[in-house]
Amino acid sequence: MDVTFTKLGGRRYRMAVVREHGPELAPRQGPGYHDHLPHDAVHFLVEAEAGLSGGVFGRIAAGWNNLFWPADPALKRRQARREAKRSPTAAEHADMARSENLASYCLPLWELRAGLVAELPHWVAEMEATQPGLRESPLVARILARLDDFAARWHALPDGAGLTLTWLPTPSRPHLRRTTRGSGRRLG
Repeated sequence: MDVTFTKLGGRRYRMAVVREHGPELAPRQGPGYHDHLPHDAVHFLVEAEAGLSGGVFGRIAAGWNNLFWPADPALKRRQARREAKRSPTAAEHADMARSENLASYCLPLWELRAGLVAELPHWVAEMEATQPGLRESPLVARILARLDDFAARWHALPDGAGLTLTWLPTPSRPHLRRTTRGSGRRLG
């Protein structure tokens, strides 16, 4: 599955998904604009690095809509009925909670490291108290490195250009590509 994050004017971004399973999805505007790290890009990178197949993007890759809706209006109702019949598993709930936990933890760490904030929010220390060694963990180090890479590329993009991340079904690092303004072509 490929997810393209396109920088739009006015502090906005759009996400488009191309996947193998499930109906074609309509692009959508993303929430939580950030000059360096759009909210959903942080979740994508966290989930890919941590191997969270039950998180938002793993579920989308598996054929569920989650944040999106089918591009074909005729399929929208059918897909909604299909998804209403299936509840997330305990493992999927755990992956989603882990995604939220890691994303909310790693973003302020990255902002401090990048010099965008002078201090961490108080809840970061509270989180570290319940998870000793979290900040020094190899997983957090890998996530922060991915955020560094994405942030540098995202911040340099002009409006109308995008970055494409590839979701792989096994825990691994997503491949990052830059797409040209408005063309959807990928550049290596």
